[in-house]
Amino acid sequence: MALVELIMPKMGESITEATILSWLKKPGDKIELEESVLEVATDKVDTEIPSTHAGVLKEILVQQGEIVQVGKAIATLTVDAEEVNGAAEETTPGTPVKRQLSISTPDVNETARSHNNGKNHAMDFKSSSKFFSPLVKNIAKEENITIAELETIEGSGAEGRITKKDILDYVENRKLGSTIKPIQHSISVQTPSPKVSVSLGAEDEIIEMDRMRKMIAERMVESKRIAPHVTSFVEADVTGIIFWRNKMKNDFQKRTGDTLTYTPFFIEAVVNAIKDYPMINIQVDGDKIIRKKDINIGMAVALPSGNLIVPVIKNADQFNLAGLAKVVNDLAKRARDNKLKPDELSGGTFTISNVGSFGNVMGTPIIVQPQVGIIALGAIQKKPAVIETPYGDSIAIRHKMFLSHSYDHRVVDGALGGSMVRRVADYLEKFDTSRSL
Repeated sequence: MALVELIMPKMGESITEATILSWLKKPGDKIELEESVLEVATDKVDTEIPSTHAGVLKEILVQQGEIVQVGKAIATLTVDAEEVNGAAEETTPGTPVKRQLSISTPDVNETARSHNNGKNHAMDFKSSSKFFSPLVKNIAKEENITIAELETIEGSGAEGRITKKDILDYVENRKLGSTIKPIQHSISVQTPSPKVSVSLGAEDEIIEMDRMRKMIAERMVESKRIAPHVTSFVEADVTGIIFWRNKMKNDFQKRTGDTLTYTPFFIEAVVNAIKDYPMINIQVDGDKIIRKKDINIGMAVALPSGNLIVPVIKNADQFNLAGLAKVVNDLAKRARDNKLKPDELSGGTFTISNVGSFGNVMGTPIIVQPQVGIIALGAIQKKPAVIETPYGDSIAIRHKMFLSHSYDHRVVDGALGGSMVRRVADYLEKFDTSRSL
């Protein structure tokens, strides 16, 4: 037998440290190769860390709640000497044995073993047709929740999957006998914002913010504190895009397997407008303005939990419309399935938010720091409009939408902020309907 270190893996170019949320294993537990050992949180996303070796967890070096740097040892494992020798061939003498970690979602048919105080429980996950994450499985084992009982829990995750919050709420309610005593007095609630006195009635429900919601709240408050927000509005006629997309979408899906949504059109127009107005693609560092060379577009995605996440399309100006459609669909799907990599949530230089998907005609979005601008895309509506023809003006039914551009008034004045969003509308209105896809 030999001793190896479990190393905190690199999880993206901008991620240098992570906070230990919980250990899924305890010293003495047997661990399979690639089995999740702990859950960590970065400033971008929560994720589970798999083991680089099969063996037994000997010692935990970093405790729950502590912050650890990427590349540092977080635990030691006792493993077979043959496996260590195989891994050591890839290292230089005198260095700890390390193996590149693959952070991914485990296969749905993963075999689960359950031992609690030496007793085996009805935890054969193969007997269930549902998917359970390693984190949910471990909590179920610790709380002696059987498969039959686990299947009765209503999941709030993607496709009805049970999340960490779902199973912890279930455990808490089970301990309380599914009863909650009414509270009939005023309390002070600690939130990321200043404390306020909240009056509670007998029928009111207290809902604890999850970690992501707390993080969103903190960032929104901080953005409003840092940047004086100004919003400019324009209305765009997107009739040409509507008809062109309707003509192309079925063939595009058959050919590529991807859905052609409106988002790629909006991103393309924003990218072109940024090229025309590069001083909107900036960031503020004290009293210095940093003009960014890359155009990295963040796109807000609503999650099944009700939270919001903003994956980033790096170098968006290098994609054609078909390429944008592919990357937009991929990022949106993996965002909702909680499969994004931490680095895919960083590096944005400008953001769009499609409030129209909720039926809203316009909005006043909050800037994602340290960016200086964000555009909200309103719902597309049919409206009567005056159009110019060679024979004079006439009234026709057109497809129109509002664009709302919020920008940081420290460095972006109304002339630039208003001109930029007007240029986005121009690109949408002048879309070349004769182009191919």
